[in-house]
Amino acid sequence: MADEKDPSTPKEPAAGAAPVVPTPPMTSATGPSGVQAAPAPRSNAASGAAAPAAAKPAEAEGVSRRGFLKWTTVGWVAFSAACTSGLVASTRFLFPNVLFEPPQSFKVGFPSEYTVGEVDTRWKDAYGVWIVRNSDGFYALIAVCTHLGCSPNWLAAENKFKCPCHGSGFYKTGVNFEGPAPRPLERARIVLSDDGQILVDKSVKFQQEKGEWTKEESFLKV
Repeated sequence: MADEKDPSTPKEPAAGAAPVVPTPPMTSATGPSGVQAAPAPRSNAASGAAAPAAAKPAEAEGVSRRGFLKWTTVGWVAFSAACTSGLVASTRFLFPNVLFEPPQSFKVGFPSEYTVGEVDTRWKDAYGVWIVRNSDGFYALIAVCTHLGCSPNWLAAENKFKCPCHGSGFYKTGVNFEGPAPRPLERARIVLSDDGQILVDKSVKFQQEKGEWTKEESFLKV
Protein backbone atom coordinates (compact mmCIF):
# COMPACT_ATOMS: atom_id res chain seq x y z
CA MET A 1 0.00 0.00 0.00
CA ALA A 2 2.85 2.37 0.60
CA ASP A 3 3.79 2.20 -3.05
CA GLU A 4 0.46 3.68 -4.26
CA LYS A 5 0.68 7.31 -5.60
CA ASP A 6 -1.72 10.14 -5.33
CA PRO A 7 -3.84 10.26 -8.53
CA SER A 8 -3.78 14.12 -8.47
CA THR A 9 -0.05 14.15 -8.83
CA PRO A 10 0.90 14.59 -12.50
CA LYS A 11 2.57 11.65 -13.98
CA GLU A 12 6.14 12.08 -14.96
CA PRO A 13 6.79 11.49 -18.60
CA ALA A 14 8.45 8.34 -19.52
CA ALA A 15 12.04 8.44 -20.29
CA GLY A 16 12.68 9.57 -23.83
CA ALA A 17 9.10 10.88 -24.44
CA ALA A 18 8.37 14.46 -25.61
CA PRO A 19 7.03 16.87 -23.02
CA VAL A 20 3.30 17.63 -23.13
CA VAL A 21 2.38 21.30 -23.69
CA PRO A 22 -0.86 22.36 -21.98
CA THR A 23 -3.59 23.64 -24.25
CA PRO A 24 -4.81 27.17 -23.34
CA PRO A 25 -8.53 27.50 -22.61
CA MET A 26 -10.76 28.90 -25.31
CA THR A 27 -12.24 32.42 -24.81
CA SER A 28 -15.02 34.29 -26.59
CA ALA A 29 -12.47 36.17 -28.70
CA THR A 30 -10.46 33.05 -29.67
CA GLY A 31 -11.78 30.22 -31.81
CA PRO A 32 -11.00 26.60 -31.52
CA SER A 33 -8.09 26.94 -33.84
CA GLY A 34 -6.64 29.89 -31.89
CA VAL A 35 -7.67 32.47 -34.49
CA GLN A 36 -9.26 35.68 -33.05
CA ALA A 37 -12.95 35.91 -33.94
CA ALA A 38 -14.24 38.92 -35.90
CA PRO A 39 -16.03 41.61 -33.82
CA ALA A 40 -19.82 41.51 -33.85
CA PRO A 41 -21.44 44.07 -36.17
CA ARG A 42 -22.94 47.25 -34.62
CA SER A 43 -26.64 47.32 -34.25
CA ASN A 44 -28.89 49.44 -36.56
CA ALA A 45 -29.92 51.53 -33.57
CA ALA A 46 -26.38 52.86 -33.12
CA SER A 47 -26.15 53.70 -36.83
CA GLY A 48 -29.49 55.49 -36.71
CA ALA A 49 -28.37 57.58 -33.74
CA ALA A 50 -25.28 58.75 -35.60
CA ALA A 51 -27.23 59.93 -38.67
CA PRO A 52 -28.98 62.95 -37.04
CA ALA A 53 -25.68 63.99 -35.49
CA ALA A 54 -24.13 64.08 -38.94
CA ALA A 55 -27.12 66.05 -40.30
CA LYS A 56 -26.83 68.83 -37.70
CA PRO A 57 -23.77 70.54 -39.23
CA ALA A 58 -25.48 70.56 -42.63
CA GLU A 59 -28.65 72.02 -41.08
CA ALA A 60 -26.64 74.72 -39.28
CA GLU A 61 -24.93 75.57 -42.54
CA GLY A 62 -28.32 75.98 -44.23
CA VAL A 63 -29.56 78.38 -41.52
CA SER A 64 -26.42 80.44 -41.93
CA ARG A 65 -27.06 80.78 -45.65
CA ARG A 66 -30.65 81.85 -45.13
CA GLY A 67 -29.56 84.41 -42.54
CA PHE A 68 -26.95 85.78 -44.91
CA LEU A 69 -29.53 86.17 -47.69
CA LYS A 70 -31.97 87.81 -45.29
CA TRP A 71 -29.53 90.43 -44.04
CA THR A 72 -28.24 91.06 -47.54
CA THR A 73 -31.78 91.83 -48.66
CA VAL A 74 -32.34 94.15 -45.70
CA GLY A 75 -29.10 95.93 -46.46
CA TRP A 76 -30.02 96.51 -50.09
CA VAL A 77 -33.46 97.83 -49.11
CA ALA A 78 -31.90 100.27 -46.64
CA PHE A 79 -29.34 101.37 -49.21
CA SER A 80 -32.05 101.92 -51.83
CA ALA A 81 -34.13 103.94 -49.37
CA ALA A 82 -31.14 106.13 -48.52
CA CYS A 83 -30.40 106.73 -52.19
CA THR A 84 -34.04 107.62 -52.85
CA SER A 85 -34.09 110.08 -49.94
CA GLY A 86 -30.91 111.68 -51.19
CA LEU A 87 -32.35 112.02 -54.68
CA VAL A 88 -35.52 113.64 -53.35
CA ALA A 89 -33.49 116.06 -51.23
CA SER A 90 -31.34 116.97 -54.21
CA THR A 91 -34.43 117.57 -56.32
CA ARG A 92 -35.92 119.84 -53.64
CA PHE A 93 -32.64 121.74 -53.51
CA LEU A 94 -32.84 122.37 -57.25
CA PHE A 95 -36.38 123.68 -56.88
CA PRO A 96 -36.43 125.66 -53.60
CA ASN A 97 -39.56 127.05 -52.01
CA VAL A 98 -40.45 130.48 -53.29
CA LEU A 99 -42.18 132.88 -50.96
CA PHE A 100 -44.82 134.68 -52.96
CA GLU A 101 -45.38 138.02 -51.25
CA PRO A 102 -48.02 140.50 -52.37
CA PRO A 103 -46.72 143.35 -54.51
CA GLN A 104 -45.49 146.39 -52.66
CA SER A 105 -47.16 148.76 -55.09
CA PHE A 106 -50.87 148.31 -55.96
CA LYS A 107 -54.05 150.21 -56.78
CA VAL A 108 -56.98 150.37 -54.39
CA GLY A 109 -59.70 151.92 -56.51
CA PHE A 110 -61.04 155.43 -57.09
CA PRO A 111 -61.46 158.08 -54.39
CA SER A 112 -65.20 158.11 -54.89
CA GLU A 113 -65.40 154.52 -53.60
CA TYR A 114 -64.51 155.59 -50.05
CA THR A 115 -66.63 157.20 -47.35
CA VAL A 116 -65.36 160.13 -45.33
CA GLY A 117 -64.62 159.24 -41.69
CA GLU A 118 -64.36 155.48 -42.23
CA VAL A 119 -61.54 152.97 -42.12
CA ASP A 120 -61.60 150.67 -45.15
CA THR A 121 -60.43 147.17 -44.16
CA ARG A 122 -60.86 145.33 -47.47
CA TRP A 123 -57.15 145.57 -48.35
CA LYS A 124 -55.79 144.33 -45.04
CA ASP A 125 -55.73 140.61 -45.85
CA ALA A 126 -54.50 141.02 -49.42
CA TYR A 127 -51.96 143.83 -48.97
CA GLY A 128 -51.66 144.53 -45.23
CA VAL A 129 -52.94 148.13 -45.24
CA TRP A 130 -55.94 150.15 -44.13
CA ILE A 131 -57.15 153.07 -46.22
CA VAL A 132 -58.51 155.88 -44.09
CA ARG A 133 -60.40 158.87 -45.48
CA ASN A 134 -61.03 162.06 -43.55
CA SER A 135 -62.39 165.41 -44.62
CA ASP A 136 -59.07 166.43 -46.23
CA GLY A 137 -58.03 163.29 -48.07
CA PHE A 138 -56.55 159.81 -47.65
CA TYR A 139 -53.72 158.07 -45.84
CA ALA A 140 -52.65 154.42 -45.83
CA LEU A 141 -51.74 152.79 -42.51
CA ILE A 142 -49.56 149.67 -42.59
CA ALA A 143 -51.20 146.87 -40.60
CA VAL A 144 -48.16 145.96 -38.51
CA CYS A 145 -47.97 146.68 -34.77
CA THR A 146 -44.88 148.65 -33.83
CA HIS A 147 -44.38 146.52 -30.72
CA LEU A 148 -43.53 143.01 -32.03
CA GLY A 149 -44.96 143.03 -35.53
CA CYS A 150 -48.38 141.47 -34.97
CA SER A 151 -51.34 142.50 -37.09
CA PRO A 152 -53.84 144.71 -35.23
CA ASN A 153 -57.58 144.73 -35.91
CA TRP A 154 -59.85 147.69 -36.52
CA LEU A 155 -62.60 147.83 -33.88
CA ALA A 156 -65.22 150.12 -35.33
CA ALA A 157 -67.37 150.03 -32.19
CA GLU A 158 -64.43 151.31 -30.12
CA ASN A 159 -63.07 153.51 -32.90
CA LYS A 160 -59.51 152.21 -32.55
CA PHE A 161 -56.96 149.69 -33.77
CA LYS A 162 -56.28 146.94 -31.24
CA CYS A 163 -53.40 144.46 -31.33
CA PRO A 164 -54.48 140.95 -30.23
CA CYS A 165 -50.97 139.94 -29.11
CA HIS A 166 -50.14 142.31 -26.25
CA GLY A 167 -53.01 144.80 -26.20
CA SER A 168 -51.48 147.80 -27.90
CA GLY A 169 -54.07 150.36 -28.97
CA PHE A 170 -53.96 153.00 -31.73
CA TYR A 171 -56.30 155.82 -32.65
CA LYS A 172 -57.80 156.09 -36.12
CA THR A 173 -54.89 158.32 -37.05
CA GLY A 174 -52.47 155.52 -36.16
CA VAL A 175 -51.09 157.20 -33.02
CA ASN A 176 -50.48 154.78 -30.15
CA PHE A 177 -52.18 155.46 -26.83
CA GLU A 178 -52.23 152.17 -24.85
CA GLY A 179 -50.22 149.00 -24.43
CA PRO A 180 -46.53 148.36 -25.04
CA ALA A 181 -46.32 149.74 -28.59
CA PRO A 182 -43.50 152.35 -28.48
CA ARG A 183 -44.58 154.46 -31.45
CA PRO A 184 -47.45 155.07 -33.91
CA LEU A 185 -48.28 152.90 -36.88
CA GLU A 186 -46.36 153.63 -40.07
CA ARG A 187 -47.92 155.15 -43.17
CA ALA A 188 -47.31 154.03 -46.75
CA ARG A 189 -46.86 156.24 -49.78
CA ILE A 190 -50.23 157.13 -51.32
CA VAL A 191 -50.74 159.02 -54.61
CA LEU A 192 -53.08 159.18 -57.58
CA SER A 193 -52.09 157.10 -60.59
CA ASP A 194 -52.44 158.21 -64.20
CA ASP A 195 -55.83 156.52 -64.54
CA GLY A 196 -57.24 158.34 -61.52
CA GLN A 197 -57.06 155.39 -59.08
CA ILE A 198 -55.37 155.53 -55.70
CA LEU A 199 -51.90 153.99 -55.79
CA VAL A 200 -50.30 152.69 -52.58
CA ASP A 201 -46.58 151.89 -52.37
CA LYS A 202 -45.51 150.04 -49.19
CA SER A 203 -41.85 150.17 -50.12
CA VAL A 204 -41.92 153.83 -49.06
CA LYS A 205 -42.82 154.32 -45.40
CA PHE A 206 -43.36 157.38 -43.22
CA GLN A 207 -42.87 157.49 -39.44
CA GLN A 208 -44.68 160.06 -37.30
CA GLU A 209 -41.95 160.27 -34.63
CA LYS A 210 -39.50 161.35 -37.32
CA GLY A 211 -41.80 164.10 -38.57
CA GLU A 212 -42.43 162.26 -41.86
CA TRP A 213 -46.21 162.43 -41.77
CA THR A 214 -45.97 165.96 -43.02
CA LYS A 215 -44.35 164.84 -46.28
CA GLU A 216 -46.40 165.24 -49.41
CA GLU A 217 -46.80 161.56 -50.37
CA SER A 218 -47.72 160.43 -46.84
CA PHE A 219 -51.16 161.99 -47.34
CA LEU A 220 -53.33 162.25 -50.48
CA LYS A 221 -55.33 165.44 -50.65
CA VAL A 222 -58.53 165.46 -52.72
